[in-house]
Amino acid sequence: MDRRTRTFVVMAVAVVSATVASASVYRAVTRVPARTAPVPHSYVVLASRALPLGAQVESSDVMRIAWPESTPLPGAVTRLEDVVGRGLITPVGDHEPITEAKLAPREAGAGLAPTIPAGMRAISVRVNEVIGVAGFAGAGAHVDVVATVRKSGDAVSRVLLSNIPVLTTGTRAEQEQKHDDKLSVVTLIVTPAQAERIALASAEGSLTLMLRNPLDQANPITPGAELAALMGGGDNRAPRLVATTGAAQPVQAVARVRPTPLQAPAAPAAVYTVDVIRAGKLTRETVQ
Repeated sequence: MDRRTRTFVVMAVAVVSATVASASVYRAVTRVPARTAPVPHSYVVLASRALPLGAQVESSDVMRIAWPESTPLPGAVTRLEDVVGRGLITPVGDHEPITEAKLAPREAGAGLAPTIPAGMRAISVRVNEVIGVAGFAGAGAHVDVVATVRKSGDAVSRVLLSNIPVLTTGTRAEQEQKHDDKLSVVTLIVTPAQAERIALASAEGSLTLMLRNPLDQANPITPGAELAALMGGGDNRAPRLVATTGAAQPVQAVARVRPTPLQAPAAPAAVYTVDVIRAGKLTRETVQ
């Protein structure tokens, strides 16, 4: 056996030995049972699917999962029976934990009624795609309500209410069928006094919604717009009484003075020339 053959045999034996040793080690490692350190945990209730605002939670809508105790979830519900049968006062996403802050009291029932704050009222305003700000005035948005009323051949538009929160959009049927492009009503949260103003304005005219930034808390103060002034390019109407903080101030009338016609100057008096002779001398004098 020459030198080249001996080298090849040695390398082949080494490769086979390494392969057998690697396979033996891999088999021994895979047969070792996995050891997991126990992690302290508790159970929380999650939504098994997305639930809309005002929905009544059913047993098929929730499930329990283990939650690490090292990262507690404030307000978490641990038992299914504490959730089933209660209404939601805020929408819940798929596999989102359900907390007490998202649930209405059990005696309050389901629907939108439990979501209305104390002292407030919910009123629905009929809208279309344009009035509803093209569908962007969704739940949680803030809007300004503009009223347009026609009176005796003229029309007036003015900001009726400002910074009004939207409770929900669409009817229940529209929400169930998810017809977001065919919304017919927008439900607003207002005070009883504001509800009276909306009811009167909707009965006497029409309402339009203006979407606003919820961080903008300023109330717009506008004089309103009238059709006569709009078409005339400015306010070309007669002066009116303007309401101030006190009593209305009367508009002062400015008297116009007519110029008197100029009188013709008087004719000058007649002048006469008289010749007078005194002591033989002739003089000429003027007499008027």
